[in-house]
Amino acid sequence: MRQPLPLATWHAGRMTSTLEETRVETGADPRLLTASDVPWVTLVWDDPVNLMSYVSYVFRSYFGFGVREAERLMMQVHTGGKAVVATGSREEMERHVVAMHDYGLWATVAKADE
Repeated sequence: MRQPLPLATWHAGRMTSTLEETRVETGADPRLLTASDVPWVTLVWDDPVNLMSYVSYVFRSYFGFGVREAERLMMQVHTGGKAVVATGSREEMERHVVAMHDYGLWATVAKADE
């Protein structure tokens, strides 16, 4: 009869059997081992469909940006191909992406450091 395999975690490309062992080996705080602490961003991408005035309107109405900030971000999308319009938890950024899709804009979620 087969023996059940022990629960294991991966760390730095090698497998360790417990979180305690991982902590001892790395000296890292276990809270630092989770990706949930990493800030996430909502990116809005340029597309050939939506007018610049509409993109600015969406930024004002959904995010509550003032006219100047909405125009600045819209121009960043238009000239640079994308703009970071929000930063926060992954779940919050995913909600923003769904809202942008509902408005007909192209948007994605990414880690803030990428």
